[in-house]
Amino acid sequence: SAVISMFVTLITGLSVGANVIIAKFIGENRKDKISNAVHTSFSFSILCGLFLLLVGMIISRPVLELISTPANVLDSAVLYLRIYFVGIPFIVIYNFCSSMLRSIGDTKRPLYCLIFSGIINVALNLFFVIVLKMGVSGVALATVLSNVFSTILVVVFLVREKSELKLDFKKLNLDKTVLKQIIVIGL
Repeated sequence: SAVISMFVTLITGLSVGANVIIAKFIGENRKDKISNAVHTSFSFSILCGLFLLLVGMIISRPVLELISTPANVLDSAVLYLRIYFVGIPFIVIYNFCSSMLRSIGDTKRPLYCLIFSGIINVALNLFFVIVLKMGVSGVALATVLSNVFSTILVVVFLVREKSELKLDFKKLNLDKTVLKQIIVIGL
């Protein structure tokens, strides 16, 4: 829990940086800057997610040993964390996309995504653990799959968006100035 909380807090902070920058451009009615910030934020979320996936895979066992995870659950905890980290890119993308939607005051669609994701998580947990007897790996897999679901939904919302928040995969970029602002504010 402590390890996951540390990563989720970092992700949440960085996504707030994207929210602030995009909301600022919206307030200034800088339509070209809004689109640029959306595509920079999305690109950064992908890179950040992949980086955290790699870091998570490497540090799972050493961090759990460092915080004195009991030996009788260490292997299960490492397995859970490593499966969880497979889903971390989706968590990052979800958080950034949700922040983009919140920058225009849309808090409902990200919430709906989480509600549906939570329902899917519970259903998959029951299926994987009770029916398939997968134990810890089933719980972790259910979490990853529910995160993938919420991420797909929020990305679809942005792809279908009619405003400057519209996500177009052909426009993905990394504007250094915008990226620096996102990171500084987010951290």
